Formats: sequence, C-alpha cells, structure tokens
Amino acid sequence: MAIAPAFEAKICAPADLRTRLATVVRPLVFTNGCFDILHRGHATYLAQARALGASLLVAVNTDASVKRQGKGDDRPINSLADRMAVLAALECVTLVTWFDEDTPLARILETHPDLLVKGGDWPVDRIVGSREVIAWGGQVHSIPFVHERSTTALLEKIRRL
Repeated sequence: MAIAPAFEAKICAPADLRTRLATVVRPLVFTNGCFDILHRGHATYLAQARALGASLLVAVNTDASVKRQGKGDDRPINSLADRMAVLAALECVTLVTWFDEDTPLARILETHPDLLVKGGDWPVDRIVGSREVIAWGGQVHSIPFVHERSTTALLEKIRRL
C-alpha cells in the first residue's frame, strides 16, 4: 500500500478552504497561476511572495481554465493534480487550491488575503482582485522578475530541439 507524501496534505479543495485557513498564520499571501512546468522563475517568485507574509496560498487554474487562456492546444502539459503536487512540495507554499473560472476572484473573495501578489508582467491595477483587497485594507504587489523564464518559451525551446 502506497503512502501519500506529507506535502499532499497542503492541497485543499475550495470547499474546505475556510476551515483550513482558520488555522493558517496571518498575514496570508495569495497568488495564482497555471504553473504548468515549474521553473526557476516560478520558484523564485513564490519564495518572494511568501516572504511578504507568514503563509502563502496558491490557487491553480484547472486544466479547462488553462485551455481557455489560449496558451495552445497541448496545454497544460501537466495535469492539475500533478501541478498542485509539485507546488505543495515547495517549502514556501502553505496551501494549494484550484479554480475553474477564468479568474481567481471567487477564491480571493472567499479567502480574504492580506496580500495579493502576481508576477512583474502584471501591473497592480490589472491584477484581478486588487480593488477588493485594497478596499478591505490589504496590499497588492507586482513582484519584478529576477529570472526571465516562461513555460511557453521553455516549451518552444524543447520543440526546436
């Protein structure tokens, strides 16, 4: 009988978020994305996001949500379960959940984070949920890229080889 790795306990269904967040240390940082093929840019960004608060919640696009983003017919490469497991294995990540909508606004409103964070390609005024988080006294950050990486560029490189 296989035993699930401990980090998989960090994966939380949206319906269970409220209960799980009651035990999470604040301030809570919220971020979201596809995180299809985790790379150095993701790892650095997530560590920087966590450093802004005591806990980090990562909301991941479902496979259907990724497909609607127009990233390509073959995306996502990795399934939602695999993407969440890899994120949950990172020390800087406290909880991982998912959303099937085109934006994570419902998760943001449900979790009421103290800080909302996206990567440097997102100006604060275009980050979904920024108005709401600022209205309840939270902060919104666009973290500049330290390592210029992208899953799309990585896949293009692989395809050329």
